[in-house]
Amino acid sequence: MLKQERYQHFVDYFSKNQPDAVTELHYGNPFQLLVAVILSAQCTDKRINQVTPALFERFPSPESLAASTPEEVFTYIRSVSYPNNKAKHLVGMAKMLVEKFHSQVPEGLDELQQMPGVGRKTANVIASVIFEAPAIAVDTHVFRVANRIGLTTNARTPLAVEKQLVEYLPVETLGIAHHWLILHGRYICIARSPKCEVCPISWFCKYYTRTHTETYLQKQEALKVKKTKDQKKKKALDVISKELKKRSVK
Repeated sequence: MLKQERYQHFVDYFSKNQPDAVTELHYGNPFQLLVAVILSAQCTDKRINQVTPALFERFPSPESLAASTPEEVFTYIRSVSYPNNKAKHLVGMAKMLVEKFHSQVPEGLDELQQMPGVGRKTANVIASVIFEAPAIAVDTHVFRVANRIGLTTNARTPLAVEKQLVEYLPVETLGIAHHWLILHGRYICIARSPKCEVCPISWFCKYYTRTHTETYLQKQEALKVKKTKDQKKKKALDVISKELKKRSVK
């Protein structure tokens, strides 16, 4: 299957079945989304949504967050990943937002990336979600799923994945394609054990084609049998070892 055909199948399926895909982060304005996306780095959206209500109530504006300290912010986000660094980033981001951008979240990628805690992925999320810019953010889900499906080839960095997706996806789908890939990776094409048996797009997925050949399946079955035998052998050895210890004590 040609790459262009695979992209067409991808767009056709998700356009029909997930035409309104959006971020699962909860937010009420651009400032809140910026805070939530910074917090979401290497953390689940579910966890962030548990933390942000109290955080947004205490810091409803860039000014209130800028006037705070990392120590205070930490008390609200202690349960997320890397809370110390993120607390510093949030306060630094808010200060720059107030002082340099007049408390308005900037639209440009370069301007967004000037703020602490805002990398290319975060900037692309803000640009596409808030300003509907033709940008696609590449997180771990997007990176994994795009490579597995076969949308990207030999793309070993997030930037390489982004470039290939931008090249082949219709420009009007870039923003929503980010959510298609994330949601698919979060609920079906999960990292360790992708749910290929229920995947609706397996018929054009490179990973599925590669891992469901007869030879591959036979190897997997052989590995399972070997693993079962090894576990039984270990269990038997453990029993013998315990018995020998009992006898040595006596």
